[in-house]
Amino acid sequence: MTGDADTGADAEGEAGTDSNPAPVSTGEAEPAAGTEVDAEILLSLPRSLRGELKDPLGPIYTDTAALLADAGDPVVTVGDVVTYHLLRADRRPDVALVDGLTKREAVDDEIWAAIDGFDRRVEVPNPAATLSVSLLTELRAAFDRTGADEGTTLLVVEGEEDLAALPAVLAAPDGASVVYGQPDEGMVLAGTDPDERAVVRDLLERMDGDTDRAFEALGVEAD
Repeated sequence: MTGDADTGADAEGEAGTDSNPAPVSTGEAEPAAGTEVDAEILLSLPRSLRGELKDPLGPIYTDTAALLADAGDPVVTVGDVVTYHLLRADRRPDVALVDGLTKREAVDDEIWAAIDGFDRRVEVPNPAATLSVSLLTELRAAFDRTGADEGTTLLVVEGEEDLAALPAVLAAPDGASVVYGQPDEGMVLAGTDPDERAVVRDLLERMDGDTDRAFEALGVEAD
């Protein structure tokens, strides 16, 4: 997998990339509680794992309708472009993580303006190539709200959500699907069965940092 770009299908459902990126504003969002403390980084990506993260965690789609036909429930999106495509297809993600970027360039104004209408919107600090306390804690809270039928959640990441698909696959409810972009190829549909969770658990355990605390923040058991 890769999490540092959200390149998915274009607006017509074919593989493509954003052009003419424009500066974006994150708009009004509710800050995560204790943001200064919660910005603490729990895990960071070592160079030794970067090659492995280029491998997708599931099949790649270039057509949103086909992806949704195969997706489970709830649906989690990681990335502005994939979130935009699902919204255009009238499927609001139950949980979405965005950072206003695609390929580390600002997304088009059209895409950013369309990412709206979620029941709850929370800002979370998370530097590139890391996983912070804030992101993991708020991701868990979003899944809890989904399980309690308390509406949809948009997590607006201050920094980058480049690794967020990994904890999403590990901590999402059973039967969920996690959708993220594979640069210049399309949208990856990752599942949450035991084998798929084992793959991301292994990757997280090999990152630099405090894996036990990261799993605790996510509400999952450490090995």
